[in-house]
Amino acid sequence: MDISDPTPTPANNNHVFCPPEARRYVLVSAILASSMGFIDGSVVSLAMPVIRADLGASLVDAQWISNGYMLFLSALVLLGGAAGDVFGVRNIFATGIVLFMITSAACALAVDAEMLIVMRAAQGIGAALMVPGSLALIAKSYPNATRGKAIGQWAAFSSLTTAMGPFVGGMVLSFGAEWMWRLIFAINVPIGLVALAMLLKKVPQDRPSSKRKLDITGAVLATAGLGLMAWGLTAFGLPAEARAVSPWLWITVGAAIFAGFIVWEKWARAPMVKLELFASRAFTGANLYTLILFFAFNAVLFFLPMTVVSGWGAREWEASLLFLPLSLFIAGLSSYSGRLSDAIGPRWPLTVGAAIVGMSYVGLALTMPLMMLWQVTFPILLLKGLGMAIVVSPVSAAVMRATPEEDTGLASGINNALARAAGLMAVASLGAVAGVVFANVAGTAAPGAEFGAYVTTPLDAGAEALRVAATNSAFSAIAAISAAMCFVAAAVAWVTQPSWKRKEKS
Repeated sequence: MDISDPTPTPANNNHVFCPPEARRYVLVSAILASSMGFIDGSVVSLAMPVIRADLGASLVDAQWISNGYMLFLSALVLLGGAAGDVFGVRNIFATGIVLFMITSAACALAVDAEMLIVMRAAQGIGAALMVPGSLALIAKSYPNATRGKAIGQWAAFSSLTTAMGPFVGGMVLSFGAEWMWRLIFAINVPIGLVALAMLLKKVPQDRPSSKRKLDITGAVLATAGLGLMAWGLTAFGLPAEARAVSPWLWITVGAAIFAGFIVWEKWARAPMVKLELFASRAFTGANLYTLILFFAFNAVLFFLPMTVVSGWGAREWEASLLFLPLSLFIAGLSSYSGRLSDAIGPRWPLTVGAAIVGMSYVGLALTMPLMMLWQVTFPILLLKGLGMAIVVSPVSAAVMRATPEEDTGLASGINNALARAAGLMAVASLGAVAGVVFANVAGTAAPGAEFGAYVTTPLDAGAEALRVAATNSAFSAIAAISAAMCFVAAAVAWVTQPSWKRKEKS
């Protein structure tokens, strides 16, 4: 399962609407739909250099091809979960699949970067409706006695697709024509059609479980605030003559709107975010930890493939293997780290896990100039995979433990929305850092070159060496900042999270 999966914890009830013979169709459709959402981000990161070459996209365009999707997913995922309660989970889940399919097809047919950015944003809206519905539909379809087994099957198959998706996508990108990146979006159409057919033909419609109003105002304020702040951070990477206004103005206006969102949530009748939850020090600390750690995690996840593909000349399938240790470690060790957190409390696992990830990023920052993918970089990423595997279950458990039972679903949604928002801000801000560092190192000696892009006009040997050095320096800066963020996250966990001895817990 994706480590930043924004699906809320299902309610603990035994009311089901789905007959036993239809439940397998619920499970398969949920796995297919979740797989589309989980795989999307990592495969797009792999494909970014060839997308930029094919569409003539700049670094800022590349950032917003990613950020358009993450903005609407992070801002609207809680609204999508609430919509399932109001209109029926199956209806909202199916609507999300349809929107995700249509926008995926439009992404595959994009004629320029601007069209792809807009369609990725619309795809994020579809994901915000689709992804929360996958687990919620399983929870409403299976009784307590078999629900845990069904969720385990969903998680296992989702982990498998998350691990294999980037590798298959990398193979397609490595050995196909330049336009083959379009297939990573087009493949969502047949997958979505199968999932949709199962839902509509085999699964009955569930009854809405809530009559409360949706927090549309809150969703608009959250989207506008996050979007303007992210754009302001991105604008630091633009040349001064290309900026209509100061980036600080965008950031200030965005921050003011987001502050308005917080005020609105305090007084709204049906808020997306229950602010009273943040009165708990442990809950606030766990969410701050998530925001900081996943800022670092998403930054490296987005910019590392561009570095090794465009700078080192690695094939996409080789770059895809860099994701493999992360998926395997999380699949193999998360249950053990979860049990450890139950035994001794979340403080030690969260602190140690974040510190290990930070050390791996220090290793990346120091070894980029070596350009030794398998001898150095891959082993360092094994360390990162270990650290994240230690963290994933305990951070979810820490959020749940600090939350009243009736609010666990909402609390899980808030935590995972913050993980997505962290990725949005990481790509926006550190893209500007990458661009500035690259320009300072390359200067004018590598004309037309830009961080993370293929060079369309061949450079002489000296200019090409300088371009590669500038690429390495830019990513080293990103890795160093990410390492510092991990160590800050470790400190936050140590200060805010509880710890206990085994006998005290029992």
